Amino acid sequence: MPRQLRAEQTRATIISAAADLFDRRGYESTSLSDIVEHAQVTKGALYFHFAAKDDLAHAIMEIQSRASRQVAGDVEARGYSSLEALVRITFGIARLSVEGPILRAGLRLATGGVEVRPPLRHPFQEWLDLSSGKLVGAVKEADLHPDTDVDAVAHALVCFFVGTRVVGRRLEPVSRQPRRLAQMWHVMIRGLVPVPRRARYLTLVSQLEQESRVVG
Repeated sequence: MPRQLRAEQTRATIISAAADLFDRRGYESTSLSDIVEHAQVTKGALYFHFAAKDDLAHAIMEIQSRASRQVAGDVEARGYSSLEALVRITFGIARLSVEGPILRAGLRLATGGVEVRPPLRHPFQEWLDLSSGKLVGAVKEADLHPDTDVDAVAHALVCFFVGTRVVGRRLEPVSRQPRRLAQMWHVMIRGLVPVPRRARYLTLVSQLEQESRVVG
């Protein structure tokens, strides 16, 4: 195996092992020795790629950011309405969280006080900006009530989205995330979407929840 490919695979193994431990134990309760043991690599291999634990945390959050932006980009390329795009993006991110530990660890790191180093933006700010933009579009498209307070709704949506995982981490398996996300959207759609358009989005949410269950 070429040396560069082997190094890339080792780096990916270390990141996956660290993400799994950060997700299950938390950042502060995970040591570099724990990561070395879990990844089954040498300390030299770890230090070749990462000088400190916070470098590993930053790498995980970078991957989380890229994955979230990739989901958003893929959805936006399909020409959905603003509100449908926002719903689909949240389910796409939730699905990735169910499938692997990196996005879950990124979320736990973001809620655990780990510093986000520029030029990387904090994931909550990225999600707030994305949500605000889509909600503005949804108001213009008459999918939300015209007097909707976009900033307040965007903040509530991100808090709701993050909170379902933070609370769920202690109480239920991650596979429950799509169901909790569907419940979130049912509440928000009933409060924000005009009655004539409501059924369409409630049906969409149920469909995406079912698809996520199959994938999970």
